[in-house]
Amino acid sequence: MQIFFPKEEDHEIRATILPEVAKKFTDLGIEVLIESGLGEKVFVSDEQYVDAGAYICSEKKEGYGSADVVCKINKPNHDEIQSLKKNSIYISFLDPFNERQIVSDLAAANVSSISMELVPRITRAQKMDALSSQANLAGYAAVIEASRTLSKSFPMMMTAAGTISPARVFVVGVGVAGLQAIATAKRLGARVEAFDTRPVVEEQVKSLGGKFVKIDIGDTEETDQGYAKELTSEQIKMQQDGMKKICSQSDVIITTAQVFGRQAPRIITQDMVEAMQPGSVIVDMAVSTGGNVEGSKNDEYVFHNGVTIIGMSNLPGEVARDASQVFGSNLFNMIDEFWDKENKNINFDLDDEILKGCVITHQGSIVNESVK
Repeated sequence: MQIFFPKEEDHEIRATILPEVAKKFTDLGIEVLIESGLGEKVFVSDEQYVDAGAYICSEKKEGYGSADVVCKINKPNHDEIQSLKKNSIYISFLDPFNERQIVSDLAAANVSSISMELVPRITRAQKMDALSSQANLAGYAAVIEASRTLSKSFPMMMTAAGTISPARVFVVGVGVAGLQAIATAKRLGARVEAFDTRPVVEEQVKSLGGKFVKIDIGDTEETDQGYAKELTSEQIKMQQDGMKKICSQSDVIITTAQVFGRQAPRIITQDMVEAMQPGSVIVDMAVSTGGNVEGSKNDEYVFHNGVTIIGMSNLPGEVARDASQVFGSNLFNMIDEFWDKENKNINFDLDDEILKGCVITHQGSIVNESVK
């Protein structure tokens, strides 16, 4: 059995796999094929992959045509799908609720596809949850980028010339990314406040040294996967009203709120931005799905009324080496979980609760109930 790891698009810094994980695949008896230059942006040479037991492929199309399994970070384009071998397996982030054409093309090509976003949040699947591993690093990178941009220090400092007050950081959304943002800002010495529509996360915020902000927006719920459910327009307005004062007092705001498969909710309005002090910074971590902040733009720094609004769609790429390591491990854990050592293939059992949740297409059809 052969598994192929092609290079990502030019804008992507991360590599799908690092040599130490490639060796784990070869130890299973899988032939690993690496496109030449896969790791160059994270300073990993082709020779290091060869030393781990992998083979180097100079032609992407050749790898697609011969591999039984193809793994990427980002979704494929039409030409890549057409190059895939019939009955092969394709694994990456697919954004299946928004990329209907990609899903249709994968089904038409008779390719079994796995969307890493849809790995269910159950104990058995934690080791393959790439959405969480990348969000964790994104939360860290968001705070580091904010600290670099902010024109003041994060910690309180006692100097002979006087005391410097700590920066005030407000984190909106306490999922994986939000929790890491809170932890990182506290380590840097900031005063941290956080809000989430799920009151159950209050203890998690406090355990990291943050203050949980309570805003009454009526009844809220979370999905069975632990994500916040979409708010009504009235609840969003109540949330905005309750947050405006906190925003005006904050040096840094980090927004992480996303509703899977839909546009991100607009949380920070222009008048809330204008209420902030000049020199303040906002990091919109949901910018790639529409943005939480009015005026944020994908992969741009926007300056409004003295406030810097940062919209970076690939925050994990800011710590690309670690992001590559954990994503490759997520992929290995996924394949290892279903690897049939005796027959040297993947046991593709759609009755298994993990595969049932994340397999999108199989044997020429769309099989995922949520996507259908």
